[in-house]
Amino acid sequence: MKRKLRVSARVMRNIEGSLFMAPWIIGFLLFMAFPIGYSLYMSFHRVRILATGIEAHYIGWDWYDAILFENGSVLYDHLIPFFGQVGIMIPIIIIFSLLIAILLNQKFRGRMAFRTIFFLPVILTTGQVILEFIAQGEGGLDFLSRYNVNALVVSSLPQFWADAIISVLESFILILWYSGVQILIFLAGRQTISHSIYEASRIDGANPWETFWKITLPGMIPFIFLNIVYTVVDLFTFPTNPIIEQVNTKNYGLSSALAWVYFIIVLVFLGILLLVFSRVTRSYRTGTL
Repeated sequence: MKRKLRVSARVMRNIEGSLFMAPWIIGFLLFMAFPIGYSLYMSFHRVRILATGIEAHYIGWDWYDAILFENGSVLYDHLIPFFGQVGIMIPIIIIFSLLIAILLNQKFRGRMAFRTIFFLPVILTTGQVILEFIAQGEGGLDFLSRYNVNALVVSSLPQFWADAIISVLESFILILWYSGVQILIFLAGRQTISHSIYEASRIDGANPWETFWKITLPGMIPFIFLNIVYTVVDLFTFPTNPIIEQVNTKNYGLSSALAWVYFIIVLVFLGILLLVFSRVTRSYRTGTL
């Protein structure tokens, strides 16, 4: 008698998941794994490009010492001000995306057209397009110069935060253009919350403000965290990021070391966000928040 092979549903799901992941894994191994590994190798060498090939001389941790200690201005003078800008841009993008997603989830005429309009900048704008807009002075808010808001900000805040806020305001519209993916994620997350919950809250007499804080926001917390992670990664590769400009130099060893230091800083930043998210989620579950 022939034995019939019986595959459990769990094994089938694992196989299906592996097949879906296979194109990305193969692409990563073929096109990304070697460059990433080779950049780590170059960060410990003094690299020269010669007519006969690549010459690499091992120097150990010298490039890392130069970046972190001997010549810290390469990293700190550019990274710390950019952190200030990121700290302002992330809440703006997340709050704007959440509010727009809630509006676009409502039933009204032309809803699909508005969803398309908010997502179009993600498709049409590239890094070079953004740089060209910024070079032309576009993307700012007209009332800044009309009402002399910049001078008010400079006189009211410390220089570090004043410079960060002015930099964000001068490209405010372009920053909102980067909200298309976040709006899409929030829109999908909003649709995972059952309508019956909202109907029950209305029957109990809850107003829209109470419904938002008690139902919508707790249900959107996982998507808020996902969008924060996406926004952090997106902003840390923003076209105006000064660290990216420092990485793109002809000193391949120094550039590779700087890229790895920057990568570790981003990982630490994401780790802090994960810790905060876990505590917020725990507080919501226990009812202490």
